[in-house]
Amino acid sequence: MSYLSGDRRQLVRAAMNAPYLSREEEHELALKWRYEDDQAALDRLSLAHMRLVIAVAAKYRNFGLSMADLIQEGHIGLLEAASRFEPEREVRFSTYATWWIRASIQDYILRNWSIVRGGTSSTQKALFFNLRRLRAKLTSGTTQITETELVSKIADVMGVKPADVATMSARLSGPDTSLNAPVSESDGPGTDRQDFLVSDEPLPEETVGAVIDTERRSRWLESALGVLSERELRIVRERRLTEDGATLEALGQKLGISKERVRQIESRALEKLREALLKVQPDKLSYCG
Repeated sequence: MSYLSGDRRQLVRAAMNAPYLSREEEHELALKWRYEDDQAALDRLSLAHMRLVIAVAAKYRNFGLSMADLIQEGHIGLLEAASRFEPEREVRFSTYATWWIRASIQDYILRNWSIVRGGTSSTQKALFFNLRRLRAKLTSGTTQITETELVSKIADVMGVKPADVATMSARLSGPDTSLNAPVSESDGPGTDRQDFLVSDEPLPEETVGAVIDTERRSRWLESALGVLSERELRIVRERRLTEDGATLEALGQKLGISKERVRQIESRALEKLREALLKVQPDKLSYCG
């Protein structure tokens, strides 16, 4: 079975035919890319290490994802390694790049292996990629072992809680199910799993009604504000119609009057607003309270 498209097969062939780099050549290319932004140096460095990308990607091909996509994600990790690599540390680039290649591929698998997103903490990643191997190893002997004992042993080996192991085991063993899939043939056509989901959100008509009511109230209030003087309007807006209402003292300092005078003007303005609103909606007295 072919996992790669024509273009990617050419990339693999080019990678396999690319010459190996000596330690000195690798160091020189890394220096040119880091300090001179030499694109040709990056191209040579990345092409020479595509074998490494392919080798790492091949270890993850049993997760049911396209080998071509795994290689592509590994190549992204390789480029990330190149951008972060510090040649002065005297470490081989391949040693440094391996971690970034593996991390990029693992993150891609975690994002795409299931339509249900799982956690990406270091513990959960370790469980995801090692649980099957450990389970197979611990159950390969002739001695029978219960599921509880197996979970406990895996938790001890991984240094995690048994509950985390049980949760990941359930996730790996249970396939994704579409919400549009029928519950059963006996329920007849048109009965999907999503029909049984309960939502705490308001019904669409309730949401629309709330929006209409809010807009209507805003129009009423804006119209009523027209009866206020400029100073009354400023006080009401800054005291009542902003998220963080101004204090009487702060407004008094701005207007050059005492805070008691601000309170009196505010009280009078609110009364005028109530009277204006009563003319339009006699039963709506809560807007300016």
